[in-house]
Amino acid sequence: MKIAVISPNADHLAGLCSALTAQGHVAVAFEGGKSRLREVVERESPQLVLVEGICCDPAELSHVEQSMSRQPGLEVILLCATTSPEFLIESMRAGVREVLPSPVPPAELKAALERVEARRSGAAARRLGQVLAFMSCKGGSGATFLATQLGCQLAASRSVLLIDLNLQFGDALSFLHDGRPAATLSDLSRDIGRLDATLLAASTVKVAPNFSVLAAPENLGLAAEVRPEHVDAVVALAAANYEFVVLDIGRTLDTLTIRALDRATRIYLVMQSALPDLRNATRLLEAFRTLGYAGDRTEVILNRYDKSAEVALEQVQRAISPARLQTVPNSWREVSSSINHGTPLAAMGRSGPVVRRLTELASALSPRPDAGRGLFDRLLRRA
Repeated sequence: MKIAVISPNADHLAGLCSALTAQGHVAVAFEGGKSRLREVVERESPQLVLVEGICCDPAELSHVEQSMSRQPGLEVILLCATTSPEFLIESMRAGVREVLPSPVPPAELKAALERVEARRSGAAARRLGQVLAFMSCKGGSGATFLATQLGCQLAASRSVLLIDLNLQFGDALSFLHDGRPAATLSDLSRDIGRLDATLLAASTVKVAPNFSVLAAPENLGLAAEVRPEHVDAVVALAAANYEFVVLDIGRTLDTLTIRALDRATRIYLVMQSALPDLRNATRLLEAFRTLGYAGDRTEVILNRYDKSAEVALEQVQRAISPARLQTVPNSWREVSSSINHGTPLAAMGRSGPVVRRLTELASALSPRPDAGRGLFDRLLRRA
């Protein structure tokens, strides 16, 4: 855990940092008082801050409240030489869960840190995001397009991270953004020892307020640096920090791909109405059964669906049974325009059949809790 320590007492500061480091934490020290709290939180993005010197005046807790509102999930422990019952109550109202004596006995500090870690672990488990993996049955099936567009739809109300795992030829970012990434998955892999939520966020490109993309390596040599354990760590961390993690996966079913699919809560195989696609879909579904991926985790998306296609919908359904089949209609002109402009369909003001279908898929994954309820029902639920 990354812990920032703020204290006007240099000796206390050194002792606290030494104790925290000995327990395996990353400690950063700042000599000073409460006025440094906001600066430290914004610059260091710690998971926990120990602040010495806020002890009596409830008005001083405004520094704590402002900092916690700016960084959700931040915990603050106050170290106080003296306290009053009124101050402890105001501390709780400000969001502080722990107030310890100063100087703090090592056993009390250790116990408090264990409580913080237990709360963080429980919160992370409760908030664990859905991981959606998209994989093409054949080149050109449209998996990247669907992954990026569905990510945009979900980002209208949820936090979304798309990770481009097509390591050699990944171009998911170009479907959404016309710039070059400052960092890619290979950069993150080289710095995997420092991996945390802050580094992950800094390595992404924010293409919309709730939508970020971790781009694939920009050349083939860098792709070789990404290992299965790196992918596993990145996807696990992403799921703990985003409500939806969308994986755009290449067509090779190798160890790296399997590590990513192991983390997926839902796997989408994307195909078109052609026999080569159908053959590959059945092979991949059989492989997924061998790997132990339950049937309800896997769905097949028939992209560019056309009722007049030579391979009929019923033929596809029989071949992939019992996997669930979804369809996305054929709207070649608007999809091509979106791809060529690097702009999502919804952002282009399009409201055609593809956008409507993607909206339906996103709503099924992330339903609005009050949809279909009357005002009285919603008021009762809130109560």
